[in-house]
Amino acid sequence: MTRVSLLEQPTGLPLKVSLLAATPIALCMGVMALPELGHAYAGAFRAFYAFCYLCWVAPLSLLQRFMWQRGVSARISIPVLLVATYVPSVINNALAQAAAVHWHLVPGYEFRRIFAGLDGCWLALIAFCAIHALLHHYDALQRSRRREAEAVALAREAELRALQYQLHPHFLFNTLNSISALVANGRGSDATRMIARLGDLLRATLERSDQREVTLAEELSLTEHYLDIEKARLGSRLHVTQRVGPGLLQTLVPPLLLQPLVENAIRHGIALRTEGGAMHLRIEREQDAMIIELRNDGVPTPPDAREQRSTAIGLNNMRQRLDVLYPGSYSVDFAVNGKGACTIRLALPLRQATPATFAEARSA
Repeated sequence: MTRVSLLEQPTGLPLKVSLLAATPIALCMGVMALPELGHAYAGAFRAFYAFCYLCWVAPLSLLQRFMWQRGVSARISIPVLLVATYVPSVINNALAQAAAVHWHLVPGYEFRRIFAGLDGCWLALIAFCAIHALLHHYDALQRSRRREAEAVALAREAELRALQYQLHPHFLFNTLNSISALVANGRGSDATRMIARLGDLLRATLERSDQREVTLAEELSLTEHYLDIEKARLGSRLHVTQRVGPGLLQTLVPPLLLQPLVENAIRHGIALRTEGGAMHLRIEREQDAMIIELRNDGVPTPPDAREQRSTAIGLNNMRQRLDVLYPGSYSVDFAVNGKGACTIRLALPLRQATPATFAEARSA
């Protein structure tokens, strides 16, 4: 088993910071000694007490750290520190009286005098222990807040990953159903083309699976892979128009944000129309927000319960992911007119992919 010395054990507060806590008290002792500098040996005695005080600071710091590491309660640690600061004060007085006898400042050594006038050094050591304890508890509070913030960040990261992974089987199930329908209808070439596009889409999706955010250009590219799959199935029945405002391609968005919206717009709107329909995607900037608006042609009759449940998965997943990434700073509006046409409007914080934010977005 590896042994760790007391100086190396993780108490949180660095030892050098503990020792620096003694500096203000030592300065106060120096200021208090200024009026006595003119008296014989007074300055020497004050310097002696200040030196002794600084010598006792290190062992007192280690004693406090030892009790903190062992979880000693205040009811025990306070009396221990009072005794631990009292004993050095007695030793200091004993040494000072021996020096006074040596310099013939007093006629002889008196044992009772070593217990008199302890307040100067004793109070200084008590004050140091109090300041040291305050610094330790402040440092512990800051570290606790950092750990809490890290725990919240990790929890959000785990939730975001779980929500992102939820999309994969849902999308894959729908796409495989479409391939099966093409094969059953004798459209083998379209099924082959859809399988190839599915491979491209899955490869692009896996490359982004560990990213919190991607650029809008990357997200549009991935959405194009999905649209190729749907075009293989619907052919000329599907019409798509896109309009992206200037300077938005390097804006950061959550990965797989557009694909579930496009999937719902096609499968629960355009695909149900005999003559097909159009889907319009508009992305613009409004002040400090990026607006994503998706509108599709629909059918007046509501979809069945299974389709409602499928649509809810994508929309609920999107809202939950946005709530994790942008809590309180996004909006989602969803509307359906009398003819079944749906319009969904997202407002997201406008964040450009600078080198720093891009590295952060790619970090796991």
